[in-house]
Amino acid sequence: MAEPAEAPAAVRHAEEVMGTVFSFDVRGGESAVVRTALAEAVAGLHRVNEVFSTYREDSQVSRLARGELTVAECDPEVAQVLELAAEAERVSEGWFSTTYRGSLDPTGIVKGWAAERAAREIASVGVSGVSVNGGGDVQMFGTPEPHRPWRVGVSDPLRPGGLAAVISAAGVDRLAVATSGTAERGAHIVDPRTGRPAITDLVAATVVAPLLTWADCWATAAFAMGSREGLAWLESLPGVEALLITAGDEVRCTGGLAARLG
Repeated sequence: MAEPAEAPAAVRHAEEVMGTVFSFDVRGGESAVVRTALAEAVAGLHRVNEVFSTYREDSQVSRLARGELTVAECDPEVAQVLELAAEAERVSEGWFSTTYRGSLDPTGIVKGWAAERAAREIASVGVSGVSVNGGGDVQMFGTPEPHRPWRVGVSDPLRPGGLAAVISAAGVDRLAVATSGTAERGAHIVDPRTGRPAITDLVAATVVAPLLTWADCWATAAFAMGSREGLAWLESLPGVEALLITAGDEVRCTGGLAARLG
């Protein structure tokens, strides 16, 4: 009888940055290589904060918004993120936007993009699996152990401490889960049509997709749309599943979400 496969060694780390906590869970790989990659990924998050923070007067994005810099004069990542944001705006027909109160604000895409990039960098150094959780939005690559997938609990916004669902990455080598809602930060999601907080029937929109950059954008856009329009739009996106929870405690899911539960 074959011996059970040994679980890969785990390296875990939590880092406060971008006004939240990024949690890393790395499995397998050569210890020194993993720790170097982890240190570089953490340094990259702090650099992203320096470049993109709208709370820092001296950040490149703040200076860009004031007209003191051009995109060409910024780090290459700024152009990259703005191109991704423009694509998100196009796909969402304007429900995702990087304009807030008439000024440039790419906050809605940066955290997911940064967490995805950090996870991808660590995954490239020969680990068996990596999960990066940036303030509740998670990017996963590989597996934590042989024959066991990554799993992510989705908080129930109406029952503090409870779970609305558990998402499994079984059968795929990459998966992301992102939630937008009012439970943690209040009415912070903007309706791009009015520039005011989005008032819809939703309290949370959770999106499951291969990559966190897009899952994060789609959750934000769907929340601003509301449950009916948001669900129909999410159903039209390939490779995307979602769980929407209304203030009336209704749960609305895309057709393929059941295959990701567990």
